[in-house]
Amino acid sequence: QVQLLESGGELVQTGDSLRLSCLASGRTFSSYAMGWFRQAPGKEREFVAAISTNGGNTYYSDSVKGRFTISRDNAKNTVFLQMNSLKPEDTAVYYCAVDFVYRSASISRGNYAYWGQGTQVTVSS
Repeated sequence: QVQLLESGGELVQTGDSLRLSCLASGRTFSSYAMGWFRQAPGKEREFVAAISTNGGNTYYSDSVKGRFTISRDNAKNTVFLQMNSLKPEDTAVYYCAVDFVYRSASISRGNYAYWGQGTQVTVSS
């Protein structure tokens, strides 16, 4: 079983930057693609970004493309989400998860499991 712990969320202003981290337990972290999702109040959890096992492939939702960057450090069992030019609509709880279907990563929520507890990102206008 994989346990995930997100951190880095906080209250920021429009235009600010944040870097989220997701620390994974277990020795097989480098075998799994990883993803970030987010859920705003009253909305469904949505895909944000994903990264393949070796970091060679990345995917982004249209709403964050060009502003967010996903990366990973397999030696530290950690995946990151660098968020720049934050907007109020980025306000949500951000979750990381393990992609159990595709090593090259995917965008479908159904391919992910072992969700972390989430970290709150609030962007004030």
